[in-house]
Amino acid sequence: MKLESKRLEICPINLRHKEEIFEYRKDKEANKYQSWIPENLESVEAFINKVHPKVDVPDTWFQVVIIEKKLGKVIGDIGIHFLEEESQQVDIGYTLHQSFQGKGYATEAVGRVIDYLFIDLNKHRITASLDPENIKSIQLLERIGFRKEAYFKESLWIDGKWVDDIIYGMLKKEWKNR
Repeated sequence: MKLESKRLEICPINLRHKEEIFEYRKDKEANKYQSWIPENLESVEAFINKVHPKVDVPDTWFQVVIIEKKLGKVIGDIGIHFLEEESQQVDIGYTLHQSFQGKGYATEAVGRVIDYLFIDLNKHRITASLDPENIKSIQLLERIGFRKEAYFKESLWIDGKWVDDIIYGMLKKEWKNR
């Protein structure tokens, strides 16, 4: 799987990306809504080694990196959770280097991945799970056509405390008709 957009290349994560991933993922403040913040390069290596090597395998996570073409630099990543085969559904999550936020890169990357999931892989539904305080991510999803489907109070145990979770979703027909 290799995807491109105007400014970005999106390709499967691998160990050659570990230093760049560690650079933006280690920032605890910038990634306060993430469930994984690596402490060292070994943690990034372990994460990469756990990612399934093939796309569209039920009950697995597949991870891609977002590369800014002009710089040739990894500026973020997108996780795709392929749910059970019969459902034709996926869950996505994304992280973008703080220096590249607010410039349309996340919108461009997530939009390109959604195109791939709906058009190339013929998925029926895509969801995203978010912290309700992650306003920028909520705005991104709403901007590209996702709708809020659920709000769960204290439903996730993260970093020793219960946190709320909201679910956004989109159907293939909604993506086509936007």
